[in-house]
Amino acid sequence: MRVFNFSPGPAVLPLEVLEQAQGELLDWQRSGMSVMEVSHRSQAFERVAAEAEADLRELMAIPADYKVLFLQGGASAQFSFVPMNLSVAESVVDYVNTGHWSHKAIAEARRYCKVHIAGDAGGNYTRAPPQSELRFSVDAAYAHYTPNETISGVEFGYVPQTDGVPLVADMSSSILSRPIDVAQFGLIYAGAQKNIAPSGLAVVIVREDLVGRARPETPLVFDYKSIADNQSMLNTPPTFAWYMAGLVFKWLQRAGGLTAQAERNRIKSQTLYAAIDGSQLYKNSIARDSRSWMNVTFTLNRPELDAEFLVQAGHAGLQGLKGHRVSGGMRASIYNAMPLAGVEALIEFMREFERRHV
Repeated sequence: MRVFNFSPGPAVLPLEVLEQAQGELLDWQRSGMSVMEVSHRSQAFERVAAEAEADLRELMAIPADYKVLFLQGGASAQFSFVPMNLSVAESVVDYVNTGHWSHKAIAEARRYCKVHIAGDAGGNYTRAPPQSELRFSVDAAYAHYTPNETISGVEFGYVPQTDGVPLVADMSSSILSRPIDVAQFGLIYAGAQKNIAPSGLAVVIVREDLVGRARPETPLVFDYKSIADNQSMLNTPPTFAWYMAGLVFKWLQRAGGLTAQAERNRIKSQTLYAAIDGSQLYKNSIARDSRSWMNVTFTLNRPELDAEFLVQAGHAGLQGLKGHRVSGGMRASIYNAMPLAGVEALIEFMREFERRHV
């Protein structure tokens, strides 16, 4: 029996994608091999790679002058890749600090260049700073922000304007959740394990004029130009995750693309927030204009009930609701593959739990 998996990542994958992968696992395309066993240099896998890129370009309307890279290392590796590829040692780079992941990106960037904090949400991370509070450097090599902070559930409701400075975005937990204008960004990166595929894969979308700027000491396998010149196959890529990403992209296309997905995600998040706001037991502390569509955080007014809540939720088939260790409380990650039925089941459980404890 499958449960409703609210884990923040590795996260829920579309059931029909899992079923397709299951059906192909031992004999992929009548090759007599699993897709995990097929050479990344084979024509068959090259077609998988090419289709995945083409489908992602179509879904996101990626302009022709952007490279799409499929990489190992997850988003955390990009905390280093970005400054190594887009700056020199004396560069100033701008970062907006809105939570755990942007803080980690800042710490890593400081190993390579001079970091200017262009905006800060404050220590409790309950809101995204408005454009009026952001102070970007005119000479910055790039400006970095995290559109959605997975741990606190803080999300930007707008794309920061940087006055021509290339904008870099860690979209690990928001990519493919709605349409975006890729041309507003110099570089987008995302770990796959939330809205794209199993863990082990990262996607980078980078404007061509930003490729080829890597520092001389940058390892070849970290250099965006070397990776792009070799179609993301400079070394052996995470082939199974790449294959799964391609299946997810086709699933999104069949489901109406990102416009239709955005409407589904809006309904899911609004429905869950309404249930929390109408409760006497649960509370969401994030500013209403900064509430995440993907990661809905909440606390119980009686923290001594946390453990019982999680145990009983598990018995009800609701998994992965424990908040991150740095923030506590609860977190329901409702990525693309989480159906509305899962959100409705969670709300029904929350209401019954509240009825018995308030």
